[in-house]
Amino acid sequence: MALLINDLCVNCDVCEPVCPNKAITAGRHIYEIDPTLCTECVGHHEEPQCVAVCPVECIEPDPLVPETREQLLAKYALLMRQQEDKS
Repeated sequence: MALLINDLCVNCDVCEPVCPNKAITAGRHIYEIDPTLCTECVGHHEEPQCVAVCPVECIEPDPLVPETREQLLAKYALLMRQQEDKS
């Protein structure tokens, strides 16, 4: 499943630069994760990098976007194809 940032976020700016899919952006009050771009770093890393660097542990699975590892891998492959097409 995609991840989400809850309201414990302190806007410390450490999560956005480590996201390989550029799924994290500054929202109105806290950072936000675009579920269409979030693969939980599947295909890139062993663990979600935003979770690894978050000092307040405010990133959790998004219950509204349940995805299996296979679905995350398929999303990763699609995102990589789209990125290649832009090059």
